This record gives sequence, structure tokens and C-alpha cells, in this order.
Amino acid sequence: MENILSKQEIDQFKKDGAIFLKGKFDINWIKKLEIGIEKDIKNPSPRFKSHTLKKGVPAYLEDYWTWDLVPEFNDFVFNSPYARIAAELMSAKKINLVMDNWFLREAGSKSSTPFHHDVSYFDMEGTMCVLWLPLQPTGKNEGVAWVKGSHLWNKLFLRVLFKDGHKVEGNECIIEGKKYELPPDVLGNKDKYEFLKWDCELGDCVIFDMRTLHGTLSSSIPNKTLSRYTLRVAKEDAKISYIGDWTSYNYRKAMQEAGYKNGDPLGGKMFPTLYKSI
Repeated sequence: MENILSKQEIDQFKKDGAIFLKGKFDINWIKKLEIGIEKDIKNPSPRFKSHTLKKGVPAYLEDYWTWDLVPEFNDFVFNSPYARIAAELMSAKKINLVMDNWFLREAGSKSSTPFHHDVSYFDMEGTMCVLWLPLQPTGKNEGVAWVKGSHLWNKLFLRVLFKDGHKVEGNECIIEGKKYELPPDVLGNKDKYEFLKWDCELGDCVIFDMRTLHGTLSSSIPNKTLSRYTLRVAKEDAKISYIGDWTSYNYRKAMQEAGYKNGDPLGGKMFPTLYKSI
């Protein structure tokens, strides 16, 4: 089977920690995901939340782990080209689902995405990447920016709440030889970093390493509603890792109640296999 990506694209992903891919998703997938979000808002999961603390103003909404509740999301997770693209980027023989979620920032919303890296939010370790797929044309200053090369810093940062105020959870610590530290003040030291950001048309996406720092760089307030679908997946070296107490209690509780033990490989009902090389 012919590769979807070039060697240059794969090398760039490994070097930069994030890569822009042009037109990899058919417009029908975009429309399907938009329908899925509309359905989810009308009938949300117990995990649905608004990160905007003030009531009655334009909000920043999110829901996650909804792939088994919304048919359109289920179709995308199992049948879109993403799992195969991720396998090429991570040189993987097998790809498993980690988590799907979506974000919707209403026009006029002052809420924003804090700078963080996704690996701190999950009880897992191993090689993982994330799809960031905007569902409307999105200018480079309207979306997320990625800190180039930050996946290679060999650092683990504490979890940051997405709610207004962006509180950091937990204190700096060393557990089982791993140091967890406060995330850097990216917004207060923009000149210290090189940022990756792109204009995205429908069907364009960004895929990034789970360790890559990213967040809202621009303080501009959107004059249109912007939504995006994100999908985290892992290669065959990933495993459950219940270390520390900074990941969300609800994530961990759901995994433990489903029978996942420390050190288990990904698989089963919560983390199904999406791709396997022949």
C-alpha cells in the first residue's frame, strides 16, 4: 500500500514536534464532525463542560470520550485516514485510540487555551500523537500555536486547567525518577521560543507529538464561532501508567473501573485498535 506521507513530512514531524498537512481529510468528514458536535451539544456526555466561568457570555465548550456515543465520531475514529497517517508518522505497527474530544469557541469568547502538553493529562506513557482538525477555515492567529521542538526537551509539565484563570494543578515533584515541573510562562516570554502556526482551510490539519507545548498565542477575540475535533492515538509501545495524582480523577476512575491495571498495554473497550500493519 502506498504511503500517504512523504519521508520529508515524517522527518519534519519528528524534528519539530508538529506538522501541517494540506487537504488530507475529505470535506465530507468535516461536515460529519460538525453534525456530531451539534448532536453532542443537544445530548452531551457527563463529561461535557464549559471552560468559561462567567455565565451569559460567549463560551468555550468541550466534550470528550464521545466516540462511542455519537455515530459521526465513531465513523471518523475507525474509518478516516488518521490512524494510518499516525502510523506513518510514528513508525508504528499498530495504532490504538487514546481519546477523542472536541472544542467549540463561540464568537466573542474571551476564554483561551493555556500553554500545556497533552501527555500530562493521561495515565499513559509511550509514543503518542494528536490530530488537530479545524472544522472552519482558521487563520494562523485564530487557532493554536505550537512551540517548535518542545517535544525534545525531555520535560514533563504539570497539568493546567482550561477554565478561565488557567490554574496549574499540583506542585513540582519527582516520582519514580521522573520530574514534574511548572509549565514555562510562554506568553510572558514569547521571544524565547519559535512558534509553529498555520492558516488552515477545510480539510487541512495539524498533527503533533503529545509532548509538544501548545496553546493560544494571540489575544484576539474570534468574530466567528470556531470548532475543532482532536484525536489522540498511540503506537504499540504505549501502556497504562498510574503515576502521580495530577491527571483528572474522572479519567483514572473510569479506566480503573474498566479493569485497566498499571503497566497494561492499550486495547480493549476504551482503547480499541484502529490500525494494524499487514
